[in-house]
Amino acid sequence: MAGPLGKHILVNAFNMNCVGHINHGQWVHPRDTSVNYKRLDHWTELAKTLERGLFDAIFLADILGVYDVYGAGIDVTAREGVQLPVNDPLMLVSAMASVTRHLGFGVTVNVNNEAPYTFARRMSTLDHLTEGRIGWNIVTGYLDSAARAVGRDGQGSHDLRYDQADDYLEVLYKLWEGSWEEDAVRADRSARVYADPAKIHPVHHRGPFYSVDGYHLSEPSRQRTPVLFQAGTSGRGQLFAARHAECVFISAPDPAAARAMARSIRKAVADAGRDPADVRILAGIAVIADHSAKAAQDKLAEYRAVSSPEAGLAHYSASLNIDFARYGLDDPIPFGQSNAIQSAAKIAESRGYTKRVLLNQLALGGRYPLAVGTPVQVADTLEDWIREGEIDGFNLTRIVAPESYADFADLVVPELQTRGSYKTGYGEGSLRHRIFGKGDRLPATHTAQGFRPRAPLLGAAE
Repeated sequence: MAGPLGKHILVNAFNMNCVGHINHGQWVHPRDTSVNYKRLDHWTELAKTLERGLFDAIFLADILGVYDVYGAGIDVTAREGVQLPVNDPLMLVSAMASVTRHLGFGVTVNVNNEAPYTFARRMSTLDHLTEGRIGWNIVTGYLDSAARAVGRDGQGSHDLRYDQADDYLEVLYKLWEGSWEEDAVRADRSARVYADPAKIHPVHHRGPFYSVDGYHLSEPSRQRTPVLFQAGTSGRGQLFAARHAECVFISAPDPAAARAMARSIRKAVADAGRDPADVRILAGIAVIADHSAKAAQDKLAEYRAVSSPEAGLAHYSASLNIDFARYGLDDPIPFGQSNAIQSAAKIAESRGYTKRVLLNQLALGGRYPLAVGTPVQVADTLEDWIREGEIDGFNLTRIVAPESYADFADLVVPELQTRGSYKTGYGEGSLRHRIFGKGDRLPATHTAQGFRPRAPLLGAAE
């Protein structure tokens, strides 16, 4: 039963298959184990910890390029392990799923660097193997280094990347939702019919970016379409989210900024003809908890002592495509229109950030808001964000791994549970059903509805 908030807080563990994700420099901390990211037991043990803490999912970020804007190279990026090296996030899912029963998995894949036909099979496979616990974080990319690495001159324009993503999603909906009818698989030994060919339909897609002729290679999985995560909060990004996203990840410096973003997103969803209740909004946050306020502050000081603000600045430089190494501590910085992360540039420009301000914000190596203190104090902070920010939950980043997640599971979760603000057990069903409580499949009001079996667009050339 939910408490005064009226709902249970959703929490994902925000992580990445690399040494340094958000809070840069922490890999040198003696209790940090992130250098073991190459070992399978590093991830399976983490998955067990997260399930013990009733986390909804582990949300795995990814990039395909390198952060080479700061200082016009990778010097700081390589020395501090700023998301380099970075391994494939999808490879982790099957192993973590095998040691858990309920934990969900959100994986990041860039639409601009993989054909939709082959990607559709990979995600259907994971949805089968996890029994409906897979989600996809849809990204369009923003690093020119990634584009160059796969043979392009650079990233396409910001809005054009979303246009391409719209076309990509239409292909996927036709494959996931429409190619196989619900009862196409009979598995009838006596009749020697595994699947009824009359109920398996080819997809013929002619779009501005993709042409596809073929049958989806996977039979229908529990969710068909994975839970759709998306992080774009620019104008064009919100239009994309309004059409497709189920969970929107925002980066907000405070609850007031989160509230403005959340209201804008929900309005866009309603304007697109969808129910705003069919979208969950999650803010990025870092948590430092201990049994006493002094112990928590001591832990914060300990973490700050090993952090690398400059590494955080190298990361942020790539986000805005601005080389902050060229500027003095108090020089004005021309943020302007960016082809990278527009929402980040807009916030930076509106607040007049200088290099000095940014380095102070990066005292923990990352710029996510921080909740620090006793379990009671942290719970108060999180509940304030939910109420004042009008959001549904959090992507909880690691500071020291796995300590940050273990502390949250063992200290903060019990306090939230006593208040009725956090679940006391997992519900049954798929990841989508546990988040929304409306079944395993996308709702009828979602864009995908138009691509389901016997829909007019199915099998017809466009």
